[in-house]
Amino acid sequence: MLVGCSRFLSRVHWVLKFTNTYVASRPTHYCFQRQSDYHCLSCDFIMGGSGRKKRICIDDLGKEQKLMTSIWRPVSTKASSSQESLMKDSTIEPGDGGQIQEVGSNTSTTMGETTEPATSSSPLQENIENKMRDSSLSAEKHSVSVKVGAPLFRFIKGKGGYTQKRIEDEMKVKIIFPSSKEEEFVTVEGISIDGVASASEKIQEIIDEAVRSRNLDYSHFVSLPLAIYPELVDKLFDFQHSILGDGDSCIDENLDTDSNEDEDTTVVEEADQLSKKNADVAVELKVADDSESVKVNLTNISLVSYAPKASKSSAPSDLGIDKSIFIKPKTFHLTVLMLKLWNKDRVKTATEILQNISSKVIEALDNRPVSIRLKGLECMKGSMAKARVLYAPVEEIGCEGRLFRACQVIIDAYVEAGLVLENDANQRLKFHATVMNSRHRKRAKQKRNVDSFDARGIFKQYGSEDWGEYLIREAHLSQRFSFDEKGYYHCCASIPFPENMQVE
Repeated sequence: MLVGCSRFLSRVHWVLKFTNTYVASRPTHYCFQRQSDYHCLSCDFIMGGSGRKKRICIDDLGKEQKLMTSIWRPVSTKASSSQESLMKDSTIEPGDGGQIQEVGSNTSTTMGETTEPATSSSPLQENIENKMRDSSLSAEKHSVSVKVGAPLFRFIKGKGGYTQKRIEDEMKVKIIFPSSKEEEFVTVEGISIDGVASASEKIQEIIDEAVRSRNLDYSHFVSLPLAIYPELVDKLFDFQHSILGDGDSCIDENLDTDSNEDEDTTVVEEADQLSKKNADVAVELKVADDSESVKVNLTNISLVSYAPKASKSSAPSDLGIDKSIFIKPKTFHLTVLMLKLWNKDRVKTATEILQNISSKVIEALDNRPVSIRLKGLECMKGSMAKARVLYAPVEEIGCEGRLFRACQVIIDAYVEAGLVLENDANQRLKFHATVMNSRHRKRAKQKRNVDSFDARGIFKQYGSEDWGEYLIREAHLSQRFSFDEKGYYHCCASIPFPENMQVE
C-alpha cells in the first residue's frame, strides 16, 4: 500500500511542478483507514531513513492563535524513496484496498514540511476536546470583591508593594485597589477559582492581623466632653503656658531621680569654674632642690565645703516636654471606650448602637444628673521622673457609682456587637482626664528617641490643683483626627444625659 501511495503522490508532485502551482492554502487533513485503524494528519509527507516525523496541529476555533503539539516517533526501519507530496480535494484508492481520504483543511502551511505517520484518531480526538475545554476555562476570569476599608489598604500593599506582589505571584491573581478613597472594596481577579479564593483568604488574614496590632491606630472612641466648659478650657491653657513659659514654672532640675541618668555636663563645668575662683584652697608644695620633682603633703590639705548651687529651672525640652504632648484644651474629655472602625459599615453600626441604648443609659443614671470633680495630677504608669501619661483624677460627686454603671452599659453594648478588641474588652474602666501624653509627641521635633518626660516639677506645682466640678451632659461617638468648628472631635452620634432633677 505504501509503495502504491508513494508512486501516486510522486505523480501529483510532478504535475504541480510543471504547472508552476504554488500552494499556500490551509494544510490538508487526511484520514488513513486500514485494518479498522484510523489515522489523521494535516501536513506534508517525506518518507525515508529509519523513521518519520509527525507534526499534528490541533485547532481551537475559540482562539485566534493555534496550538501545536509536536511528536517524534520512529515507525519503520525500512528505507524508501524520498518523495514530496501534496494533495488537496482528492480521494485515492491504492491497489491493496486501503483508502486515503481528505477530511478537511483549515490552517496555513508551507511546502516541503516534514511529516510523520498518523496516530490513532480516538486519543487525538480526546486530546482536542481536552485542549478546547482547557482553553475555554483559561479564557474565563473569576473575581471576588473584598470589603476592606481605606485605612487597611496599606497593609495589603505592604512596604513598596511587596505583600501585594507576593500574593499575586503565588496565587496567580491580580489585586485591584479602588481609585477613590471613598471606595472600600478590593477586587481579586484570576483564571483559577482556587487562586482567587486563596488570595481572598490571605487578604482577610492580613486584615485580622493588622486590626490586632498597634500599627492600626484607633479611629473612634466614646467620649464624655468636658471642653464645653470655657472656664475649664482657660485653666488648661494657663497650665500649658506656665509649663512652656520662660522659667516661671519653677521646674527644678536637682530633684532626685530613680534611674541611672547621665550626669549633667553643665553642672560639672560650673562646679569647676567655682573651684578655680575660690582662693581658700590650701595645698602646700615643697621643692627639695632645683630638679623638677615636687613633694605634696596631702595631710595638710584642708577640706572646703561649698554652698549648694542655686536652683535653676531647666528648659522644658531638656525634660522631654514640648507643646505636642499636651492635650489640646478644646478637645478635653473623659474616655469611655476606644474603637477601631476601619470601614463605613462598622461606623454605621457603632452609631446605631449608641443611639439605641440611650434609654438604658438614662436608666442606669436613675434619670438624674451626674457631676464629677477634677482635682490634682497623677501619673498613669511609672514615676513622675519618667512619666508617659499625666492626668487629673476623676471623682463622681456623691460617690453613687451611677456614672460608672451608665458607661458600663455603653461598653457592654459594643462588646456584644463585636466592635471591641479582646484586649480592650478585658480592661476595667478607669475614669481619667488626660492632660499630657508622650505618645502624641511629634517625632520630627525631638533630637533623640524620647518616650517619656520629667513631670516632677509639674507635679510639685499642680499636684493638688482643683480643676473644678462639672456636669456630664452627653456621650459622643467621636472620630479621631477630625474636628468640628469649635475644635472638638467630630461627633458621629451622641446621646444626652439628664441635666435637670426629675420631680415626681
